[in-house]
Amino acid sequence: MTALPHIEYFLGANSPSGFYSLYDQLLPPEQARAIYILKGGPGCGKSTLMRKVAAWAQETGLETEYILCSGDPDSLDAVVFPDKAAAIVDGTAPHVVVP
Repeated sequence: MTALPHIEYFLGANSPSGFYSLYDQLLPPEQARAIYILKGGPGCGKSTLMRKVAAWAQETGLETEYILCSGDPDSLDAVVFPDKAAAIVDGTAPHVVVP
């Protein structure tokens, strides 16, 4: 199966008045079937895991959205699977997501 093109965007930005976040609009918890929160230090593999799961999802034909890190666009803050009402998110600061 051919992978679908994916969407990439930012949900946060460093601004003159500090970090501005739209992470509360990622996937409304009351509409979500699953939100997986990854916690861990820098370089432990959070983005790598999200990229691998997202690549697999795309290969199976699922719509996939990549949420890029505003401080390091090569890193991911989250991946969202709208068709499944699910997401995998980085739960470390500054984009803290709590269960």
